[in-house]
Amino acid sequence: MPMSDPADAVPDTEHRGLIGLLPAAARPYALLARFDRPIGWWLLFWPGAWAVALSGNAAARWDMLLWFLLGSIAMRGAGCVYNDIVDRDLDRQVARTRGRPLASGAVSLQAAWIWLGSLCLVGLIVLLQLRPLGGGIAMASLALVAAYPFMKRITWWPQAWLGMVFSWAALVGWAEAADMAWAPGLFLYAGAIFWVIGYDTIYALQDVEDDSLVGVRSSARALGSRVRPGVAGFYALALALWMAAIWQLRPDPLALATLLPVALHLGWQVLTLVPADGANALARFRSNRNAGLLMFAACFVIGQTL
Repeated sequence: MPMSDPADAVPDTEHRGLIGLLPAAARPYALLARFDRPIGWWLLFWPGAWAVALSGNAAARWDMLLWFLLGSIAMRGAGCVYNDIVDRDLDRQVARTRGRPLASGAVSLQAAWIWLGSLCLVGLIVLLQLRPLGGGIAMASLALVAAYPFMKRITWWPQAWLGMVFSWAALVGWAEAADMAWAPGLFLYAGAIFWVIGYDTIYALQDVEDDSLVGVRSSARALGSRVRPGVAGFYALALALWMAAIWQLRPDPLALATLLPVALHLGWQVLTLVPADGANALARFRSNRNAGLLMFAACFVIGQTL
């Protein structure tokens, strides 16, 4: 069955679902955009959704939440295609990534560029739904996105760069809120950066051995045996900054209690993390979809009381 074996070799794929229903010729392109791994677009979507909810506009601007979701799917896919174009030679040297469509030859380089352009066109449609300020902020993220694939070659902390990229929707979402002070949005964005660093450090645990062999740097390698307290520290900083965002809007200790569910969830991740177990790390990483939902609930509650 085409593309079956390479995808099966990747532990975090979910291609047996909807991707398996696609025509054989379309599957490599879906896999190239990581449509088989919806966790990626959820993680990109949540910070923007938090911003809309915290500003009190989740009900009134429900359509914007749907546009953000579509944009997250398209632009996360575009980012993955671009990343694989840059990393195609490196991916062939790593067991978990050598089955990717570009690295394996299932998709040609020219076809990958065309597919990238198509996904960016969808992103452009979403961009046109934004106010000028939001659209300008969204466009500013392209430089960060373009530089990200090179970060693992020049810094031990590419997860910090990814944090800025994957949290950017918080700034876009806040810009869509009319007449709101920027301090809460900036605290929300900063907290999201540390959340991303934490969960992507967990994700990087799967590749520590291969990364060390091919010279790829990551926060998981940099932290070494201190990875659990390191992730705990990142999550603690995220929660502190989110508390600051909420306090700017509602200086009430009871308002901060809305963060208790997400705090307990992040604490569970740290306490049950087994760094040497790739399956354990993958499960903890994926659970951040639920962490994002819990944070959205907190932002929605606060936003509705403004």
